[in-house]
Amino acid sequence: MTERHNRILELLAQNHRIEVAILAELLDVSQVTIRKDLDQLEERGLIRREHGFALFGSFDDVGRRMAFHYDIKRRIAKAAAELVEDDETVMIESGSCCALFAEELANSKRDVTIVTNSAFIANHIRHAPYGRVILLGGEYQKNSQVLVGPIMRKYTEFFMSDKFFIGTDGFTTKFGFTGRDHCRAQAVRDMAEQAKRIIVLTESEKFFHQGVEGLVRVEDVAAVFTDDKIPYDIDKFLAERKVIVNKVPAVVRSTAIVSGNVAR
Repeated sequence: MTERHNRILELLAQNHRIEVAILAELLDVSQVTIRKDLDQLEERGLIRREHGFALFGSFDDVGRRMAFHYDIKRRIAKAAAELVEDDETVMIESGSCCALFAEELANSKRDVTIVTNSAFIANHIRHAPYGRVILLGGEYQKNSQVLVGPIMRKYTEFFMSDKFFIGTDGFTTKFGFTGRDHCRAQAVRDMAEQAKRIIVLTESEKFFHQGVEGLVRVEDVAAVFTDDKIPYDIDKFLAERKVIVNKVPAVVRSTAIVSGNVAR
């Protein structure tokens, strides 16, 4: 992905919907160039196109969530990829950090097998040079592009992995890592039963939120990859419970739009 693609995602993350003409003006390129960029981003499932506009989908859309704190999530993905060796089989749950992590593996590790319940991830890395994907079956949630339910649980029983990488929607010291959706939370717990180590990938902002249902308990987590804005008390809480906390720099470039230029 190019630097201009990153800027487009950052601008959309702030404004949700922007005119193509305004994007071209802000990025100082032609509208033809912007349309080509948007075509590539749409093909990867990161944005949607409407006549004369670029926009994100629903809140559950992984492409939309991927654009929030994109640079931080990319650094988290690169750091976590160091845990994976060539020829290894890993399990990856759905989510924006996890999608970028899967992309990093598929572009940098040879003959890695990814077992996932995320149709988005399978599609997102389909053009990557490396990486074999095993997509677990189940009930399809069209907004999040995730497979869930008892059929998915049955499929997970055929696989074992040393490492299971998950995202999170929130955190509490009482319940651990939490999610917003019951079916997806159950899918995480089902997949976790087949893994020796659970590794959480999340930007620090999620530690300021709380989901509605527990995903995994802190004592079941081996490591967390996040950024250095994680609250000190939570960082200490995790360390006291023998969870390895890996922190990447939280450097975010400002991409504010001049008032009056955003799409209405």
